[in-house]
Amino acid sequence: MTVRQLLDDNVSVLVLSRRSLVDTVLSSTCLSTSKGNHTSSNSSAGTRFVHSAALDADGRYNIKWGFDESTITFEVEVKTRGYIGFGLSPTGAMSSSDIVIGGVLNGSPYLLDYYTDSNRKVHKDPLQSYQLLYGRENDTHTVLAFSRNLQTCDDNDKVITGSTVRVIWAFHAEDVGVSGPVYHGTNRGRKSLRLLNPGTSSSIPAGTTFFDLQNEEVPVPHKDTTYWCQIFQFPELKKKHHIIRKGHENLVHHILLYQCDSNLNKSEINRGHECYHPNMPDSFFTCETVLFAWAIGGEGFTYPPHVGMSIGTSIDPVFVQMEIHFDNPSLQRGIVDSSGLRLYYSPSLRRYDAGVIETGVWVSLYHMLPPGIQDYITEGHCTQECLQESLDSEMPSGIHVFAVLLHAHLAGRAIRARHFRQQVELQPLASDDQFDFNFQEFQPLSQERIILPGDSLITECRYNTKGRMNMTWGGLSTRDEMCLSYLLYYPRVNLARCESLPEITGQLKFIGVKEIQEPVTTWPFVIKSPKKYSNLSFTEAMDKYKWTRKRGKAFNDIVRKLPMNVRCSKIGQEEWSIQGMIISPPELKSEQTSAAVVACRNVSEIQCERSLALLLTACLLLILQTCSHL
Repeated sequence: MTVRQLLDDNVSVLVLSRRSLVDTVLSSTCLSTSKGNHTSSNSSAGTRFVHSAALDADGRYNIKWGFDESTITFEVEVKTRGYIGFGLSPTGAMSSSDIVIGGVLNGSPYLLDYYTDSNRKVHKDPLQSYQLLYGRENDTHTVLAFSRNLQTCDDNDKVITGSTVRVIWAFHAEDVGVSGPVYHGTNRGRKSLRLLNPGTSSSIPAGTTFFDLQNEEVPVPHKDTTYWCQIFQFPELKKKHHIIRKGHENLVHHILLYQCDSNLNKSEINRGHECYHPNMPDSFFTCETVLFAWAIGGEGFTYPPHVGMSIGTSIDPVFVQMEIHFDNPSLQRGIVDSSGLRLYYSPSLRRYDAGVIETGVWVSLYHMLPPGIQDYITEGHCTQECLQESLDSEMPSGIHVFAVLLHAHLAGRAIRARHFRQQVELQPLASDDQFDFNFQEFQPLSQERIILPGDSLITECRYNTKGRMNMTWGGLSTRDEMCLSYLLYYPRVNLARCESLPEITGQLKFIGVKEIQEPVTTWPFVIKSPKKYSNLSFTEAMDKYKWTRKRGKAFNDIVRKLPMNVRCSKIGQEEWSIQGMIISPPELKSEQTSAAVVACRNVSEIQCERSLALLLTACLLLILQTCSHL
């Protein structure tokens, strides 16, 4: 073996592809690999690829993966005999991405680790962090398997956590040549996944009854993005049943299912309309609580074996609204859609009824974000007082949370559902530091979490409003904002919403408002003084204020300390007595830090050690070769 061959054998490559919506994640032990010579065996013995995803709609690019506490292993199968690219991106775009590229050339697999700079220029990574396990190809497809540490201690690599991962992918008919990979052209894409957040099992008893909520040949508009809403009625059952799984049929981009007012007129059934349109029927605005969420690549949601969603009783959902996001970036014409959801239900009742609690910021114009701010933080409180009153009355032993949906709109960048007991912070219920609006699904918790009377929750959202010229308001439109956590839990109690909203007086005082016109007869209400805001609505006054980054940060600091209005409502229109009370945000004793990240040494130090090891190995080989001739 020559020194050149030795160096070649210690090079491994990987290119990740981004996806636009969630797949379920892994819960298996995978092959833990050590640094050293890379094998090219055609066997995956020892590796369990528990999870899989198709990264493109045509099924040309498929991945499998598994992981343990420190390592993740991938197998990619692509319809090409050329190179394969797979990467991890901070945004889903090519710039600043962690990439590997590999293939099989003349029967030998190869893999190289690359990264891109902010200008999308591709560079070979000095620190090759991906290990090639095996590769093979036939007349149509190439298969590569490789692994890496979750934390590689390489500044050019992305740390893989439980948050959303934006995968980017590409391939080409030709292998990588001397001058590097040829441009992939249109053979590329992106997809969002949660690689380390295990999904739910899709197994259900054979013959389980189901019903479909389905569009009927809805014309997809000739525009980039459309949200289509339609109201459906659940089956009329003579006795209680449990929904045990929610799946999908022929979906487009992502789907949300909301519970509506049970008193809707039946004439609303199967009525469809573009969501958030000025002419959307008023009845559609009664559909607020998220019951289910699905995103591209998602495998549906299966309830734990001891829990089901009750239907068929007087307090169960009757009407629901299905919201579908159509994604038509190429502006195709003449497309019709018949997408929908499939819900499996059974008369064999499980031990517990599941419930949904909406927590976070009460959706209102009083929730406002200044323009031009990269990191604006909003906090929505599910207060100690609300959980004390409701759970003491309904379930003193507490409720068990088993899944969480984190929800914001287009300005959202990160969300945490924080949990406090006696004002001491516990581990978050759920978090996503790389939130993707188009990738929203319920995240199953690895362990159920008990919420006790007197606990409190904070939904914390981080937004980016750079590029926006006016205020962003709390509201239903995707250009408006929300900051919510939907908790799936059992046993069901009579608590639908546990939220807060900062008082408006302190927010108006920040921009210099002194007096509003009274009595209040219009909404949004009108400012009386000072003169510069006279006869403007408070939303117009907020937009007129000259915002800067410094002023936006100061406003953010003030709002998070303002007294807040408590929302603590029951299922339907009733309220707990704490609703409407004004309280101050709690003083927190501590903040739970995220799990410790592997201590990383300086990359140059690691490179130096590896180079030294290679040099010593080469010297040893030369000595052995010399001795063999003596």
